Amino acid sequence: MKLELKMNQRVRNIVFAYLQIVLGCIIGGMAYPLFLTPNGIAPGGLTGVGIIFNHLFGWPVGVVSLVLNVPLFLLSFRQMGPVFAFRSLVAMVLFSLAIDLIPLGAMTQDALLGTLFGGIVLGVGLGLIMRGGATTGGTDMLARLIHRHLSYVSVGVCLFVLDCVVIVAAGIFIGANEALYAIIDCYVSSKVIDMVLIGLTANKACFIISGAWEKISDRILHDMERGATLLKAKGAWSRKDNPVLMSVVARNELSTIKRIVEEEDPSAFMFVTEAYEALGEGFSSLTQEN
Repeated sequence: MKLELKMNQRVRNIVFAYLQIVLGCIIGGMAYPLFLTPNGIAPGGLTGVGIIFNHLFGWPVGVVSLVLNVPLFLLSFRQMGPVFAFRSLVAMVLFSLAIDLIPLGAMTQDALLGTLFGGIVLGVGLGLIMRGGATTGGTDMLARLIHRHLSYVSVGVCLFVLDCVVIVAAGIFIGANEALYAIIDCYVSSKVIDMVLIGLTANKACFIISGAWEKISDRILHDMERGATLLKAKGAWSRKDNPVLMSVVARNELSTIKRIVEEEDPSAFMFVTEAYEALGEGFSSLTQEN
């Protein structure tokens, strides 16, 4: 029975992953005909190269991107696991097709609006693709290939340089204004990708140092019905052992835990950090997509 449940869960995870990839390709592809291509905004990557060629020769953005992606994929697929490679191949093809085949006209001719909303829509799409365990290829694969042969150059630096080259090329062949808008678009889409990957609502990790840690932890466990963990610690000045109480709570519960600490020990030391993703009992499911 356990094996059957695990298999069913695995199938559900796989189906959900591919649904995210397909939906991400559709949403991300919509950003181009709606906002980016009509305004000549080339936000880095091979799709950015496609927009430059579209501006110069009228070639379809998705087709150019796919043609450039194929050799990079063939050179890189051995470094990928079979699951990631297949999902990325699906995403690469669907994303390129979505850019060219979704029958949408320009929503705005205002370059700033196209930049902002194009970045948002593209970011949502790419974020969903990444959540599905795939990539659309492009400069990401090229950066990894360069890093493999020039190990002293990090993937991040390669990716930044390649995107900058595309944006500079857009400035030369399309226009300086469009290149500046492309930089804004890259920033917006990267932030939206982060939001999609880690969620909109950040939980809070609370660290409490107090002599009344037992009372505080008891109230967290019973009054708030939240978990708490004791971390071994020693005061640097006193050299005495004094545990640190750590508890992760939802944002709307932060005021409650502050009140508990204040009531039990007004002289306690407490600091709060963001816990962008909390998995397990009381939070999101710990099950990973396969």
